[in-house]
Amino acid sequence: MSIPKPLVQSNQAFIVLTVILALVFHKAILLLPFLVGAYTLITKKNPVIQFNKRFLKKPANTYIQEDRDQQLFNQWIATICLGLSLLLFALGATTAGYVFSIMVLIASGVALMGYCIGCTIRYRYMMWKHNKTKIQY
Repeated sequence: MSIPKPLVQSNQAFIVLTVILALVFHKAILLLPFLVGAYTLITKKNPVIQFNKRFLKKPANTYIQEDRDQQLFNQWIATICLGLSLLLFALGATTAGYVFSIMVLIASGVALMGYCIGCTIRYRYMMWKHNKTKIQY
């Protein structure tokens, strides 16, 4: 399965916007992308993507497609980092909370510019798994 690129980008923009708002105004705003991420991982349906489908101007299959499994992997990374950020802020470890929030912000921002850090991580992991299972003579 695949997801039209504009919908993936809408989710990335949502993450960028909400993390910026959280860092500028109030850390509790991080709950929004965290809860969306958790819901997505549980149901395999992203509410931001579902909502934005209605704004596609062409049929979904005519857009460049992104791999659904890769997007779920990226969502895992973002959700874990946002969860850690929320936890660290709650525990008073402000600097560490900022580090995890900013990592998500950078990864999502860079993805909007065309480079997927999560894709690189997943590719390296898959290659490591493949090389580990190769029979060595």
